[in-house]
Amino acid sequence: MADGNRSLIIENERVFAADCSALFKAFSDPDVLAKWWGPHGFTNRIEKFEFENGGTWMIVMTSSSDTDFENHWTFEDIRPDERIVAFHHGPMHAFGLEIGFHEADADTRLTWRMSFEDTEENRQIEKLLRAANEQNFDRLEAVLSDLEKDR
Repeated sequence: MADGNRSLIIENERVFAADCSALFKAFSDPDVLAKWWGPHGFTNRIEKFEFENGGTWMIVMTSSSDTDFENHWTFEDIRPDERIVAFHHGPMHAFGLEIGFHEADADTRLTWRMSFEDTEENRQIEKLLRAANEQNFDRLEAVLSDLEKDR
């Protein structure tokens, strides 16, 4: 961040009917991740996926209007079944993302924390991003349900 003292935090969380390991796999397996990443209406093409500390993730998200959005990420800290910390370089909206996996009885509470520089532009998209994160969760829930049916 340009100013470590000023950041805009966007947080979402949801409890998923899956154990931490199954939920973590939905992030660590690029074939599964490509099925659910992003808000409704997007498809994904993962071009590079180095799921390790310091690894690169390159994903092209395609909107329902066939517009491509290239995204470049760096994985900063990965702890299986516990957390994933990554940094989104852009080209739009540089931000940090911390995903936490927390046991909740037989389920998992997923926490999703995005850290942005506190700018007017980022404040304007805050509500949009909160809603997009919930759509991510909806899509993830559907993929987890499909995976469970296939077992």
